[in-house]
Amino acid sequence: MPYKQTNIKLSETGWFSKLFIDYLAGDDKLKPFYTYPPDAGSFAGAIEARSKLAINREVLADVISGQYKERLNGNPGIELTIKNIDLLREKNTYTVCTGHQLCLFTGPLYFVFKIISTINLAETLKKKYPEFNFVPVYWMASEDHDFEEVRSVNLFGKTLRWEHPSPKGAVGRLNTGSLAGLLDELSAVLGDSANARELMQVFRNAYAGHDNLADATRYLVHSLFAEYGLVIIDPDDKRLKEEFSDIIKDDIQNNTNFRIVNETIKQLDVIGIKPQVNPREINLFRLGNDRTRIENSDADKLSIPVEEYSPNVVLRPLYQQMILPNLAYVGGPGELAYWLEFKAMFDHHNILFPVLVPRNFAMLLDSKSDQQLQKMGFDAADLFKDHEVLIKEYIGRHTENELSLHEQEAKITGIYNEIAVKVIAVDQSLKGSVEAELQKTLHSLKNIEGKLLRAEKQKQETGINTVKKLKDRFFPGGNLQERYDNFSPLYLKHGKELISGLKESFDPFKFEMLILEIN
Repeated sequence: MPYKQTNIKLSETGWFSKLFIDYLAGDDKLKPFYTYPPDAGSFAGAIEARSKLAINREVLADVISGQYKERLNGNPGIELTIKNIDLLREKNTYTVCTGHQLCLFTGPLYFVFKIISTINLAETLKKKYPEFNFVPVYWMASEDHDFEEVRSVNLFGKTLRWEHPSPKGAVGRLNTGSLAGLLDELSAVLGDSANARELMQVFRNAYAGHDNLADATRYLVHSLFAEYGLVIIDPDDKRLKEEFSDIIKDDIQNNTNFRIVNETIKQLDVIGIKPQVNPREINLFRLGNDRTRIENSDADKLSIPVEEYSPNVVLRPLYQQMILPNLAYVGGPGELAYWLEFKAMFDHHNILFPVLVPRNFAMLLDSKSDQQLQKMGFDAADLFKDHEVLIKEYIGRHTENELSLHEQEAKITGIYNEIAVKVIAVDQSLKGSVEAELQKTLHSLKNIEGKLLRAEKQKQETGINTVKKLKDRFFPGGNLQERYDNFSPLYLKHGKELISGLKESFDPFKFEMLILEIN
């Protein structure tokens, strides 16, 4: 069943960019940079437009089917996923997609949120447009080469890191053999409860049972979401890249995408929006033992085997949209911001620019913490306030003393204004001296007020420490909980019900911060 929830407008949290808030509000200045707004009604037009564009469905379904059959090593519950893969062959089937790096043990919570948001979007669209099929897809960023961003996980205030002997090239190809010690360390951290043993078995099957990070991640993500028919695709595949070969050749020979995206960046700059990503003349890497940029000066740039070409952040969305019958991309604020740079590029290549749908955002609150907040006179929404503001409010609600000197400031200002009138009557040039003395006095009052506050803080130290601990618990390291904490500690308590509870609580078109009380 869904969790008890309260909602906060994203604009009121202080955590989201003006660009993202303006996009959600449908600001007119951004409308030239996307095709469809993020609402359910947009999909009728997207479906019609996508139906007119060619796609090699047989190759797509064959590649994904092969990736599952060859590499999933006995993962249970695969029937619904196989059914959805087969549906991709049908002309009335469309996908909704999210993409993410291959973070160790899924990384931060929002990775789980992205997947659930995508699954819910597919189910919601099926209810609205029953004559079509909608398949949720997780596009693995298997060709990313930023090992630092995927190597660690935060659990119970501790960071576990993967020490790989040679972390070069595409992360999806990295051998997982060196994870044995880290799996043992994780097992000790998680403990020996039934849910811990179950989760560790999934982790061991994933990372010890597969040779590379891409296959391990597929197994892990499938294990968590098998019952919902999620389809996972690894784009590091020769047959898929052959479908993209014309655009690869154009990017190398003509630098088309470099020019188009730079022109869009100029247009965004006019309305005060700085680029999130910058295109290169050639937006491709070469995959080998390492992942190296292809430059205009490279003599062999057109003779590289197709499977060794790897799209960068500019071409990756184009690659995704060309090989999938895709209608929507589900992503976070940063992702959606850089997608806005690409619409003209999509139009040039006659590829559908998808509906950009923000993922769900959530803070997960246990009942004990909620009770502590209420006891102190706060609700969960107050946690989004600045740390010092929260403490001042706590002190103000629990002190019997008057700590503000605003009334005295007003009286003193009035007295100095009276003095100024008398002084000006005698000598206009003395007005500045009076104003300077006033500011000195007001500054002294501020110092006294600060001392009063510090003295009261000492009296209420226990309560203030509780406020700090709550703030730090839900904003670990000064980050949003969802951008830092892993799902595992919550899974230890709730097991598989964690995923189903989140799924029932999320609405794919509810763009707010959800505060979910998980008992």
